[in-house]
Amino acid sequence: MWIVGLGLVIGLIVGATIGHDLWVIGAAAGALVGWAISSKLSPDGGFTEKLAALSSELKDLSRRLAALETRLPGLTPPSIADGTPTPSEPEAEAAPVPEPVRQAVTAIPTPPQREAPLSEPRRAAEPNPVLKWLLGGHTVVRVGIVILFFGVAFLLKYAYEHTHVPVELRFMGAALGAVVLLVLGWRLRHDRPGYALSLQGGGIGLLYLTIFAAFRLYSLLPPFPAFVLLFAVAVFSAALAVLQDSLALAAVGVSGGFLAPILASTGHGNHVMLFSYYLVLNLGIFAIAFYKSWRLLNLLGFLFTFVIGTLWGVTSYRPELFGSTEPFLVAFFLLYVAVPILYARRQAFVLRHYVDGTLVFGVPLVAFGLQTGLVREFEYGAAWSAFSLGAFYLLIASAMWRRAGENLRLLTESFLALGVGFGTLAIPLAFDGRITSAAWALEGAAIVWVSARQARVLGLAFGLALQIAAGIAFLFDVEKGYGPTPLLNSFYLGCVFVALGGLFCSAYLERRRGSGQSWEPGAAALLLAWGALWWAAGGLHEIHRHLDPAVQTHAALVFLATSAAVFSWLSKSLEWKNARWPAYLVVPVAAVMVARETQESAHPFANWGWLAWPIAWLEHLWILKRHETEDRALQEWLHAAGLWLLAVVASWEFAWQIDHAVEGKRVWPLIAWAVVPAGILALVTASPARRAWPLSRHAKSYLLLGAAPIAVFLGAWTVFANFTSNGDPAPLPYLPLLNPLDIAQVLVFVVLAYWLILLRGLGYLELISATPAPLYALFGGAAFIWANGVLLRTLHHWADVPFRLEAMLHSVLVQAAFSLFWSLLALAIMVFATRRALRELWIVGAVLMGVVVVKLFLVDLSNVGTVERIVSFIGVGVLMLVIGYLSPVPPRLGMENPK
Repeated sequence: MWIVGLGLVIGLIVGATIGHDLWVIGAAAGALVGWAISSKLSPDGGFTEKLAALSSELKDLSRRLAALETRLPGLTPPSIADGTPTPSEPEAEAAPVPEPVRQAVTAIPTPPQREAPLSEPRRAAEPNPVLKWLLGGHTVVRVGIVILFFGVAFLLKYAYEHTHVPVELRFMGAALGAVVLLVLGWRLRHDRPGYALSLQGGGIGLLYLTIFAAFRLYSLLPPFPAFVLLFAVAVFSAALAVLQDSLALAAVGVSGGFLAPILASTGHGNHVMLFSYYLVLNLGIFAIAFYKSWRLLNLLGFLFTFVIGTLWGVTSYRPELFGSTEPFLVAFFLLYVAVPILYARRQAFVLRHYVDGTLVFGVPLVAFGLQTGLVREFEYGAAWSAFSLGAFYLLIASAMWRRAGENLRLLTESFLALGVGFGTLAIPLAFDGRITSAAWALEGAAIVWVSARQARVLGLAFGLALQIAAGIAFLFDVEKGYGPTPLLNSFYLGCVFVALGGLFCSAYLERRRGSGQSWEPGAAALLLAWGALWWAAGGLHEIHRHLDPAVQTHAALVFLATSAAVFSWLSKSLEWKNARWPAYLVVPVAAVMVARETQESAHPFANWGWLAWPIAWLEHLWILKRHETEDRALQEWLHAAGLWLLAVVASWEFAWQIDHAVEGKRVWPLIAWAVVPAGILALVTASPARRAWPLSRHAKSYLLLGAAPIAVFLGAWTVFANFTSNGDPAPLPYLPLLNPLDIAQVLVFVVLAYWLILLRGLGYLELISATPAPLYALFGGAAFIWANGVLLRTLHHWADVPFRLEAMLHSVLVQAAFSLFWSLLALAIMVFATRRALRELWIVGAVLMGVVVVKLFLVDLSNVGTVERIVSFIGVGVLMLVIGYLSPVPPRLGMENPK
């Protein structure tokens, strides 16, 4: 390896000297000659002989082993000698078990299986009550009731448009038919309960339809008597359903009541009358909720009320109708907040999943959406609505905790979450209208929380889908105004809400590990990435909008590094293990910032960088310290990457400071790129540093993974500096070896040598190279390049030889200096190798001396009549005589040092 590298360098010089275009041929020829000499003279060239000797030794060992086996025949089991397997111990025959023992074993009672706690009885999943009613034992009758209901509705409408029968008679007939159905149903309730309930449901629906049509279509009833009758029917139907414990009857009555105004509508109704009518129906549902925990009935009322209300709002609402519409929305909202409370009070002692998540979270979601539509013309209307809603839920949560305590803890926590969510949502809504995305993110998080606790897979999936929908809705609204106030504007806070919703769901799903669905861990990881991206995007957007461009990069660095530290804290504090992954991103983020600064900044410590970079570095170490026992392989690389980052930033800053101090002289900033990495390498190899954290726990990370790239960089810097810099130390005078560049080179060689020695002592050197020879070759090659660089820079400054490769190679003085200098180097190498019994090193010196001889005749000989040629030949000749006296032949391997 030494000889090949040396031949390549010398061939390059000789080839370029002979002809301008022959440097490639010279380099190739030099490398080839070096390889040939190495294979001939190096001990490695005798590989075949070594292999033959090794084969002979193996054969000798085989013969000795055979002789030993023949001398000890008695110690070898026959089974081993003849190759047959040794028989195992005979198996004991299964003895018959005595009858008394068998009876005693059989009589041992098996432990009873563990029963479910009494407080949480298992209940078989019941079919949907409406489907059970419709498809039960009286399917034909029930389908007939439904068809009859629609038929009567259509008949009334047709009679109104095409016949001249007095309208009073029509309604009296319809009412009488409804009463007949009710009476028959009540009479048959014991003998044929299913049939009886079908008749009663049809009668209730017809009564609703008849009263509303008489009031709205024909004005046969004044408003007050009409609603008294409607209220009476609602109470009557509720009483019948409760007395007969019939959810199906209640559902039919409620559905008929809600559908009545739709079927009998002419399209020109009064919304006050419509909502008043629906308010009466919902009061009936509320009354039933006092006695029965009929969740389906509650959901039917909620869906009918808010779906029909939403359709009316989209098609017919105008701002001037706010005063007559808002009270109904508030009333409906309060009713359907009270209904799940009543449901929970009845179910809390029976079921573990006693919170109706659909109503608890669906009601405020839908009501707030409708409310924002009503107040869209009012300044800060949505903000005040969100604030009021948050205060309302906080008050309810407080009151329920004082009265029910642990009995309704889950429902209280749900209301508390809604109160905090809407109270927080009021802040961005005060600035602009990104309502949907923020509301969906908060509500989705709340739905995930409750659904996960109640093992409702559909609710869980719906809550997760809301998280994604919130982000998509936000992106569609991104072109709107951002608000002038930093942080307290809807864009940033909207990003925060979407982020917090995703992060909350991620943390909660992860903590359910082992008790949830198989897909939940993957969803938790995706939501963590989703939330972290929204958090980072919101902060970076604020930095971009509100800070001076000069400080944006460093502000972003501090923001992202601090966010990573917060994720690390959350990971430990909340036992949220996945949160450690964003915490590990300090170094990758910092690397991106360094790349940006190369385009935007003169040096890394400008524009508050002197504060930002130390903060990022300390937070990086703090995070790694907290997670030291986790992800060991990744931790090792993160420690190493942090060391690389420190070297880059510190070198760049030191180079700029030196360059600024000496007014742009090139050699001074150049040496900074060696002094700082060498100083860092010296620091991590120093004994006190290796006894302190982090090196005490992560020696391999810093001394091998982190230091090896720095060492490679220093070697590359040595080659680059010697080929590109003339070493001008202005304003100081140039002195060989005592100038900044050469001092820096010496520092690099000393630090690299100490580092290699330390690696060998710790056993890490074998991880870089199986044998140290390649490393020694690289080290020697770099030293040879530096020594020639010292020579050329000295000739440049003291003999005015231009510091250009072509000029120097054609300089007679330079060629003579090369010949003498290489001869001196060869002499020193060969004498040292003889005294240390280093055969390979002696061969390197001999090759270098041979190159000098070849160069004398191919290059120096052409310099006819010059003093330099004379000096070259005489000097080289004398040195060869000295070599012949001190070290005439290569030392034998293993020879003792000469006295």
